[in-house]
Amino acid sequence: MPNNQFKRGELYSVINGMASIAVARRLQKNFRQAGLEITIEQWSVLYHLWKEDGLSQQELCNRTFRDKPSITRLIDNLEKQKLVKRVSSKEDRRMNLVYLTDSARELQDITIGLANQTMDEALVDVGKDDIEVVKLVLQKVYDNLK
Repeated sequence: MPNNQFKRGELYSVINGMASIAVARRLQKNFRQAGLEITIEQWSVLYHLWKEDGLSQQELCNRTFRDKPSITRLIDNLEKQKLVKRVSSKEDRRMNLVYLTDSARELQDITIGLANQTMDEALVDVGKDDIEVVKLVLQKVYDNLK
C-alpha cells in the first residue's frame, strides 16, 4: 500500500539526503576553517581506516558505498597527501591493502571533534525521540531496498 503522506518531490528530496548534503557541506566548511585540506569523501575513507586499518580497496568500496574507480581516485589522492599507503596483500598480490600513515593518525582526533561539532550544530532543537524515529524510518527504507 503506497504511503502518500508526502508529495513525491518532497519525499524524494528527504530520502536522497537533503539533510545529509547540508551536514556534509557544513563539515567541509568546518574542515576548511580548521586549515584541513581533506574532502568529506577522503575523510570517510580515513574514518573507516581509523576503525580498522589495513582494509582492502574492495572493503573500502563496500563500507563507503562507493564504486571501485571512486575509491581508487580517493586513495590515489590520499597517497599524494601522504595520508595512506597501499601494500600488496601477502595472501593475494592482486589485492591492495590500505594503511594509514602517522600523518593520518594525527588527524583523527581533530576531525572527529569537528564532525561531532558539526552534528551538534545540525541537531540544535532536535529531540532524542525525533532522532530515534528518523533512524528507524531510514533503516526501514534501506532494508526495503537492499
